[in-house]
Amino acid sequence: MGKPNLATEAPSKRRQDQPMTNPTAADLLRIFELQQANQWNVKASSADVRKAKLAGLKAAVETHADAIVAAVLEDTRKPEGEIRVTEVMNVTANIQRNIDNLDAWMAPTEVTPSLNPADRAQIRYEARGVCLILGPWNFPLGLALGPLAAAVAAGNTAIVKLTDLCPATARVTASIIAQAFDENEVALVEGDVSVATALLELPFNHIFFTGSTRVGKIVMAAAAKHLASVTLELGGKSPVILDSDADIDKVAAQLAGAKQFNGGQACISPDYVFVREEQQAQLVEGFKANVAKNLYDESGAIKKESIAQIVNQANFNRVKALFDDAVAQGATVAVGGTMDESDLTIHPTLLTGVTPQMKILQEEIFAPVLPVMNYETIDQAIDYIAARDKPLALYVYSDDEANIEKVISRTSSGGMTINGVFSHYLENHLPFGGVNASGTGSYHGYFGFKAFSHERAIYRHM
Repeated sequence: MGKPNLATEAPSKRRQDQPMTNPTAADLLRIFELQQANQWNVKASSADVRKAKLAGLKAAVETHADAIVAAVLEDTRKPEGEIRVTEVMNVTANIQRNIDNLDAWMAPTEVTPSLNPADRAQIRYEARGVCLILGPWNFPLGLALGPLAAAVAAGNTAIVKLTDLCPATARVTASIIAQAFDENEVALVEGDVSVATALLELPFNHIFFTGSTRVGKIVMAAAAKHLASVTLELGGKSPVILDSDADIDKVAAQLAGAKQFNGGQACISPDYVFVREEQQAQLVEGFKANVAKNLYDESGAIKKESIAQIVNQANFNRVKALFDDAVAQGATVAVGGTMDESDLTIHPTLLTGVTPQMKILQEEIFAPVLPVMNYETIDQAIDYIAARDKPLALYVYSDDEANIEKVISRTSSGGMTINGVFSHYLENHLPFGGVNASGTGSYHGYFGFKAFSHERAIYRHM
């Protein structure tokens, strides 16, 4: 790879007010080399300098808050309240969390040497270098700027690629990045799979990817060519176990809300449910009642402004095929089942009588469709989960400590919430990430800073 004359080239000061859409390989190489040349200046920056950059990013997000809401609404038809929480408030809170804690996170950890206590040893957190952040479409700004805040806090440069499925969001994000950073620190690009492929040819030091397990394998293989470290935030089929003592009315309300959230298009969305046969009717009625209360007007029409559409025709077709296969093999549509192709709306749906050979239990659904299976003993549910890929999230509703511990000890998942949904994701003092098929590495708060840092061992003879 050819390199510029770094001794004579001045750092780039060019700002982009529009996303670089479908850049060529030469465009990407130019940006990469600018950041590669600047990475040591950024790595050596103080906590105060990094906090100032983060404050600039936060201010830019706040300045563009209304534009963010309008753009994401245009791209996804999400409810405005959801957009403001996930794409604005959570983003600014996350940036502020990095600012508030950065001095403590950057402080070296002193270690007493075992070889000679008179010597000194410490662990320093240093930047990984030039990073690539590949964002998803389901939370297009939040899941790009969250990792970016961690990368900046850790002293890295970064190229951020947004999905081409959300062009309006990309335009607003370009303005945010341009307001906060120079191109030799952070750059935003947009494009199809060819752009991602070209980026993965470059020797990044670290790659942060959020998306499907299938694409995660491609990213990991590409990173291996350059021995780049990776953080892969993937997905999978996140199960829910309802123990015999579960509060079914509470569970039904929470599952209805969870599957309504972002139209079920969240990596930690409940993907299938285990319930005892004698409790199933109560779960069905509770789910149906809560969906009606949340989403339908007095005439029985769905309020489409209250639920996100499926992102595109291809994903709508994929979900419908899963649904049709299940019904053809004997599944019962207990709630919902309406799929409006005209505007890619899927009504929250509950399927009962679902069996493992159905495709809907083999693929991540990523839509407001929830299959239900019956079980007789907690061991049956545990054995089913343990025999399959490790999920990103696992949910258990139970007051039986022995059963809860059995589920914890005999299964594995990226995270777990007991008697609720999403809480392990929302708690920023906990690491969030997957395991094996559902991902590798974790982030959020301090764990995000660590994800973009190398723990460097330093030993000093006195």
